[in-house]
Amino acid sequence: PTPHSPLNLVRVGDPNQAINSTFTPADPIYFRQFCEECDRIERLATMDQAGRSTRIIIEAANFALKWINNQSLAKTNNGQQIPDNRQVPFRLQTIRPVETGDPQKNANPAPIGRGLELYTPRDIHHTVELLSQRVIELFGEDPTQNSAAILVRENRQGRWLSEALAPVCKEHNITLYDVGERDRRSHVPQEILALLQFCDRPHSPDYLKAALEALVQRQLIPTQDLNALASLPEEFLYPGPLAAPQTETVQKAARLCRNLLRARLELPLYQLISFLALTLNYDQAELATADKLAERVNQQIAGNSSMGGMLSALSEIVSSERFEPVETEDSEERYTRRGQLTIITMHKAKGLDWDYVFLPFLHENLIPGRFWVPPQSQFLGDFTLSEVARAQIRAALHGESTIPDVTQAWEQAKHLKISEEYRLLYVAMTRAKRLVWMSAAQNAPFTWSKPDNLQEQAPCPVFPALKRQFPECVVNLAVMAK
Repeated sequence: PTPHSPLNLVRVGDPNQAINSTFTPADPIYFRQFCEECDRIERLATMDQAGRSTRIIIEAANFALKWINNQSLAKTNNGQQIPDNRQVPFRLQTIRPVETGDPQKNANPAPIGRGLELYTPRDIHHTVELLSQRVIELFGEDPTQNSAAILVRENRQGRWLSEALAPVCKEHNITLYDVGERDRRSHVPQEILALLQFCDRPHSPDYLKAALEALVQRQLIPTQDLNALASLPEEFLYPGPLAAPQTETVQKAARLCRNLLRARLELPLYQLISFLALTLNYDQAELATADKLAERVNQQIAGNSSMGGMLSALSEIVSSERFEPVETEDSEERYTRRGQLTIITMHKAKGLDWDYVFLPFLHENLIPGRFWVPPQSQFLGDFTLSEVARAQIRAALHGESTIPDVTQAWEQAKHLKISEEYRLLYVAMTRAKRLVWMSAAQNAPFTWSKPDNLQEQAPCPVFPALKRQFPECVVNLAVMAK
């Protein structure tokens, strides 16, 4: 172009995969406005071909998008049509498979089984049984060539599933990777706390045993009878002349423990965590995590720099499970390894893909969700004040002529939340390459904070619509039971 010619501005995006708009500035309305302006001047180009998924998955995603847009979601509660077309959950589009001969490797691969499988288990325990059977079948063929993931709406679902599936995966040598567990709990704070508690009270059998267990886990001392060593801490650490001779493995453990106690006496408090991290022979990511931990602990005890304060801060971090480790490897590679069953939230799965994707627990109380205002929040009315304020601020930012009143803002807030939940489901469905497995159990928890409290739950409205549209993909559980 010449120096004075206008620039060609290109934006690439998909407003139908905007899944953070209710709590970040990433509102799809701005991209939609840009597309509409380009379309008005006939400068809009769309890319509607996708080579990731098999054809039946693309058909299911297209159907879900159109079905949701056609439902009463596009209307307010009083039956009035929302005038602005940009307010429907999705921008109307139809994904198409790529053309024959596309250079993309293995584009639109052949389906596994039906490609789309729809289950209605009795309850969440039956869901685990069915899911386990399918995982064993899929991984039994050639586990090193395929990847699989279970996408959940809440971390609490992932935690429950991880515990339920762990014995099955262990029995069949399937690697189970719970992303939420990795994020919730890092072993670094636990191991550092164990060693510091020993340094503070070396005469405690419990603290000595916990420290020795950490050292064995890190392969710094040989495996041995730790109960025997911890039963008499003083004799183990500082054997007298009348004590029985220690074996070489015991001597190695005792020397390492004495070095820890010596460091406690000689090093300033703020250097202890870094020293322990080096002693534990941490790798690069673990050392970075230990530095992050040390910085946080030292900030917390700035006004009370003592071993007691440090132990208290560390104990709180470990018990709260709110310390995220520093990761140095590529997260996408970690989540999508071949031969691995990954449990991950739908939000975190955006941008990733797997050969097989499992979507259990598709219930209406989570997708699109039900709006319940706690009694303690109803002092101003039957609405959530923060959501009302967010909807009013959104209206002001978008240059609307009038700011909605409380009732209108609350209705808009509910509409935006429902729209986003449906877009989240759309994202989850399109993560699969060869098979998407979906289920909505008849009985499930009202809240996953109490997973044992089962009651009848309605399915996500899209689920029965998919069953009607794709009857050949509905799995007959009665036949399976026989």
